[in-house]
Amino acid sequence: MKLMISIALLFLLPSCASQTSVVYIESSPEPLDGVIQTKTKETVSLVCILTGTHEDKELVWLRNDAMIKLNDGNKETRSSVCIEPVIQKDDGATFTCQLKSNSSHSASVTLNVTYSADLSGSEKVTLEEEESLDLQCDMRANPLATSVTWQLNGTLVDLSTGGFIITNDGINTKLYAKKVDRSLHEGSYQCTVTSPSHEPRSKTFQVTVTDKTIKFPLMPTIAGVVVVALTTLLAIVSRWRVIAKCCK
Repeated sequence: MKLMISIALLFLLPSCASQTSVVYIESSPEPLDGVIQTKTKETVSLVCILTGTHEDKELVWLRNDAMIKLNDGNKETRSSVCIEPVIQKDDGATFTCQLKSNSSHSASVTLNVTYSADLSGSEKVTLEEEESLDLQCDMRANPLATSVTWQLNGTLVDLSTGGFIITNDGINTKLYAKKVDRSLHEGSYQCTVTSPSHEPRSKTFQVTVTDKTIKFPLMPTIAGVVVVALTTLLAIVSRWRVIAKCCK
């Protein structure tokens, strides 16, 4: 009896093997524990390979669960995807290749993109006396920024003298003052973001403070002029009727 069972199992093994399939991904650069280390402006090449025997050989690619459009000749048994150039938004993106007819046959890799803070250049800002000052810098970086500094005319911003408030939420750093005074707030501002593996990145703001101007509310003024004009016109018409009546 045992001999018969063993023989039966021997006949079943090839049949089971023919039904299995494996999907795996080859990449450049090579992944480590499913994570590919890369930088912005570089290229990442992914090749999905289907091994084993299966009736449906069509493969699909997903980027964060969104399907990637593939050419007709790039779908069966072997399929490739190229990320060129790698950008900041690719950080943390997961690329998954799977068999179209059976998503349990799949493989995934995730990109870890290193990038510096997107800061450069200069911006001109013009404010009137007593307006609020609100300067902002993008401090996003990978690895995360380790320090953020604000300078005014080459020296660190004095929070106590200018009534400045500095905030950062890990995404943006802001410098704020409720009411600007030309003697305290006019000048050249610079925000500098430092993170490991990258040179410090900076952006400058040239702030000019002008005299305060008196602003008239336009719409109420126009409405007032119209009301006065109509009242005057009605008064003239009424007076003219009285004069005309007396002359008869």
